[in-house]
Amino acid sequence: MITNRREMLAGRLIVLVAIAYTLVPLLSMFLAALHPQGTAPRGFEWPADPQWGNFRDAFNSANMAALLKSSLIIEAAVVPVSVLIATMAGFALGQLRVAGHKVIFVVMLLGLTMPFEVVITPLYYRMRDLGLLDTRWAIILPLIALFMSFGVFWMRAHFLNLPDEFSEAALVDGASTWQTFRYVHLPLARPAMATLAILYFVWTWNQFILALVMVNDPERRTMAGALGYFQSQWGIDVVLLSAGSLVILTPTLIVFLIFQRQFVAALLQGAIKG
Repeated sequence: MITNRREMLAGRLIVLVAIAYTLVPLLSMFLAALHPQGTAPRGFEWPADPQWGNFRDAFNSANMAALLKSSLIIEAAVVPVSVLIATMAGFALGQLRVAGHKVIFVVMLLGLTMPFEVVITPLYYRMRDLGLLDTRWAIILPLIALFMSFGVFWMRAHFLNLPDEFSEAALVDGASTWQTFRYVHLPLARPAMATLAILYFVWTWNQFILALVMVNDPERRTMAGALGYFQSQWGIDVVLLSAGSLVILTPTLIVFLIFQRQFVAALLQGAIKG
């Protein structure tokens, strides 16, 4: 009983430390964003006259309305396509076990080990040869490809843990492979797909280097990709830079809060089956 209580206290302590480690930088940025523009905030000091208009000024000065539109266009192109392809590939590797599935899976694992910085230069020249530089396609197409290794790995793990009896029962009832995937496995995969979509959304929204390298027009980048332009304009103004960073971060927090149940459900599902 004492051991269980100690383990519970230790677990709560670890959670509190993790929460503090996550929230302290955000709290510091939030307090800094409320100070008068041009000042140098120090520590966790609440300003005597909070300047809530700094968030509006940061939004307007960086033309974030156009950037928000651009980010949503990129998200709408990257997330659904990536999730769909990863789900179908995961089903082929995890349930159908197509010929050479082990070799394909090893290749996918190699993709997970490759640093992003290694491929950014070849990607630049490939997009240049295709005439896609300074367009959103130069961000969308590489992101779909770069996300695929993790997506296939994630969805394969889900389908691999499902009992083969589901597919066998559907085939006995006369269902085709496509019908088995559409009406049996796809509904069961919704928690895993929702989690993957959340991760893809966050990664795409926070994509900085690719947007900065491939697109010169700040209005065609992601919100995070415009941070370079914003920093070049307000780099010495910590207040506006903090306000702008929080504005960029807010949508990802909203998405996670809305879909946190699906995210946790998929993680628990994997933990129970694993």
